[in-house]
Amino acid sequence: MMGPVLAACLLIILSTAWISQANEALCKKDGGVCSCNNNKNSVDCSSKRLTAIPSNIPADTKKLELDYNKLSSLLSKAFQSFTKLTFLSLNNNQLLTLPAGVFDELKNLETLWIQQNQLQTLPVGVFDHLVNLDKLYLYQNQLESLPQGIFDKLTKLTILWLNTNKLHSLPEGVFDKLTQLKTLQMTSNQLRSVPNRAFDSLSNIKTLWLQSNPWDCSCNDILYLSKWIREKEGTVNGIESATCVDNKAVLDITEKDAASDCVSPNTTTAIPTSTTTPASVIYDDIHEIKVPQENFQKFLGYQEPDHLPTQPQCLMSISGYLGLMMSLMLTSAAILYVFHFLKKA
Repeated sequence: MMGPVLAACLLIILSTAWISQANEALCKKDGGVCSCNNNKNSVDCSSKRLTAIPSNIPADTKKLELDYNKLSSLLSKAFQSFTKLTFLSLNNNQLLTLPAGVFDELKNLETLWIQQNQLQTLPVGVFDHLVNLDKLYLYQNQLESLPQGIFDKLTKLTILWLNTNKLHSLPEGVFDKLTQLKTLQMTSNQLRSVPNRAFDSLSNIKTLWLQSNPWDCSCNDILYLSKWIREKEGTVNGIESATCVDNKAVLDITEKDAASDCVSPNTTTAIPTSTTTPASVIYDDIHEIKVPQENFQKFLGYQEPDHLPTQPQCLMSISGYLGLMMSLMLTSAAILYVFHFLKKA
């Protein structure tokens, strides 16, 4: 009598596999994509290959982990229901940017991780409603610049990590409101200098990492940083490791060393007219190109149909079709198996 039991189990397994979809599964007590700890109001959706945030995550969630997924974008209202969140982690995804207003309802958020994504820019005011934020991790992205006033509302921030980005400059007064900041990480960027008085408001700073930046110690705008490091040496950890492009310590730079008024790296230079190629020369070069006989159709306007599926799409369609056929075959076999044993019984 074990035959029908095994067949029934097979049917259950096939049915479960058939109806389950990773991005649509809910965080529920009876299982799903996300793991829930109801006692701690914690939801872990990490490493699930998600391309969208699962629906019906409990509204009273306080800790939400979405690490190691395939999130490439977020809706502007993605977190509007999670007003009780105190911890949000989006590490190791594929985010290129953040929509304006995406964090506006998270007024209780204390920790925000967005490390190891592909963020190239940040919207103006994207953090303005995070008035209780204590820790912000933005390292290992592709940020080249920061908007003016991007951190002005984060007056309770104590930890800020900006390292391993592509920052080539900082806006004036970018840290002026961060009077509670204790740790600032800025290693491995493209900073050549910092604005005058950039760190003067950091009255509680204990650790500041500045190494692995191409500090240009031939320009006189490095003098503020050099003087600030000397004054804080022994009270702020990490600052002594900042070195110039010639490996000389920034704190040792004098006015004699940094005597030049350097041109801003954003200044554009006109292209010399002597290097411009005349249009007639370009036309003549194009005119002389020999077109192979077999390519005449393309030059006469023939194009491949643009509606044909790409190779990955074909593979996905074939694999999906084969999976469907396999499931149907297994289901049919299981049903026949059940009928066979019932008939013999």
